[in-house]
Amino acid sequence: MRERLQKIIAAAGLMARRKAEEAIREGRVTVNGVPAALGDSADPETDEIRLDGKPLPKEEAKRTVLLYKPRGVVTSLRDEKGRRDLRELLRDFPERLTPVGRLDLDSEGLLLLTNDGELEYLLTHPSHEVEKCYLTWVKGENIEAAVKRLHDPMEIDGYAIRPAKAELLEKLPGGAKIAVTIHEGRNRQVRKMCEIAGVTVTRLCRIREGFLRLGDLRPGQWRDLTAEEVERLRKEAAR
Repeated sequence: MRERLQKIIAAAGLMARRKAEEAIREGRVTVNGVPAALGDSADPETDEIRLDGKPLPKEEAKRTVLLYKPRGVVTSLRDEKGRRDLRELLRDFPERLTPVGRLDLDSEGLLLLTNDGELEYLLTHPSHEVEKCYLTWVKGENIEAAVKRLHDPMEIDGYAIRPAKAELLEKLPGGAKIAVTIHEGRNRQVRKMCEIAGVTVTRLCRIREGFLRLGDLRPGQWRDLTAEEVERLRKEAAR
């Protein structure tokens, strides 16, 4: 069956669909020896598709994992600065799984990893918003005002951010624990929003993405998503 080249490359687990589109534009993809153009289709069963001169590997079984990323681990498969990265947590996986989105070095919690390029595309494309909830420990004086401010529209790094949902869970000495729910997931978004609201984040843990919850996993632990969960996640992201 003929499909768009970027979809075939993503299905092979080599890269996400957007990266595959870039590879096609750069002339790195050929079909039956002919350089491909963006928008071309092929049949992976009958056509010889090559990326950087190498034939595409046979499509491996799809796997999506929910991982509790520990604090102090970079969301990368190889860190140029020599910091702890995801390799140490994924060394026992035979598949090449890539992270879906990011959690910064100082944040922890729910992180999805997959070799399903199409699912990764759905979950990370700007037009497909998946709600994310974070337990957020903050320090500051006027906690109630900060929680109220988080419900207002904000601008971060030149972008208009949709209002968050914020709930005060517990007052603590010098601060509080709050739940913050956002949609966009821009770089360090919750930390920057809290700063605008007048409080400083001391700990940040993502506990939910869409309907998926971290549950009782501990840092470094993981579980496979069921086929039903993957299908539900796919439908939720495609809305």
